[in-house]
Amino acid sequence: MTSLTSSPTFIRSDLIILGGGGIAVVLAGIAHYADWTAVVAFVVSAVAVTLLATLVGRSVEQLGDRFGPGATGVLQSALGNLPELFICIFALRAGLVDVVKAALVGSVLANLLFVLGLAFVVGGLKHGTQRLDSERARTIAVLMLLSVSAMAIPSLAHGLHTPAVAHEKAFSVIVAVVLLALFALSLPASLKRGATDTADPHAEAPRWNVGLAIGLLAIASALAAFVSDWFVDALEPAMDALDVSQVFAGLVVVAIAGNAIENIVGVQLAAKGQSEYAFAVILNSPIQIALVLAPALVLISVAFGLSTLTLVFSPLLVACLLLSVVLATVITIDGESNWLEGAALIALYAIIAVAFWWG
Repeated sequence: MTSLTSSPTFIRSDLIILGGGGIAVVLAGIAHYADWTAVVAFVVSAVAVTLLATLVGRSVEQLGDRFGPGATGVLQSALGNLPELFICIFALRAGLVDVVKAALVGSVLANLLFVLGLAFVVGGLKHGTQRLDSERARTIAVLMLLSVSAMAIPSLAHGLHTPAVAHEKAFSVIVAVVLLALFALSLPASLKRGATDTADPHAEAPRWNVGLAIGLLAIASALAAFVSDWFVDALEPAMDALDVSQVFAGLVVVAIAGNAIENIVGVQLAAKGQSEYAFAVILNSPIQIALVLAPALVLISVAFGLSTLTLVFSPLLVACLLLSVVLATVITIDGESNWLEGAALIALYAIIAVAFWWG
């Protein structure tokens, strides 16, 4: 007779995320309301945001088989950027426009250079040369290049002193609407994709029922809103205490904390030898930032009377953005990668981060 055993609802990593996240949220709240030092409050809030982002990602994964792989991929991309969306909204409310602009560019750079590079290094050292679906790599790379280029056009118009300079706010709103429309047009194809295109073929069966997954997703999202407010409240005093510029804080700290899901999942998949899926997960994030997060924040800033966000970035930010996209495209478009290419991506990210240390 074959014995049937059911898998546990929570495995050890679930308990670590739930327990650690709960403790971090409580400590972040105490740090905020008890007037702890700004640096401590900032660090605790950053840890809480990261763990909540991870819980959001885990909840969406557990909903995967119910909604289908295509819908799950779209849902994970949208909700994966939720903590960063909250952080940016509160930062705009606080007038930290430079932080938000740097965070948007930094999120793209962190995924294209740091996370992708780390995945190539980990996967390459463990499994040798990693193979990618060259056709899929080409499609993702081209879409990424087009979406990021479209986001950078207002900056180029500003730098070249075209007549559009006098209409930067209206121009940014128009570009935002066009990018969101492009995302809407891409949704049907995304929802129809098969499991081999969007889902991990080695993923475990869901352990959480629908009610539990949706409940934890709602709780994590609500807590992320509160913690993001505390995070931003501690951000400016912490930057002053550490003598860190707004641009560096947005480019590195906010970007990495807000993209915790891709940072962790992508590297884990590469370590397991699932290079194609890791590649898709990591590079899907910058596409979503360019097509959804950045334009949504432009419209939100206008609609709700926050500090106005335009898509005009500094020349160095634009140069780093476009250079990174081109480099990532050149490395991945041949359908394979190795650890040395990953190390080169990480090195470039470190150089860019240092370039913005002083502002």
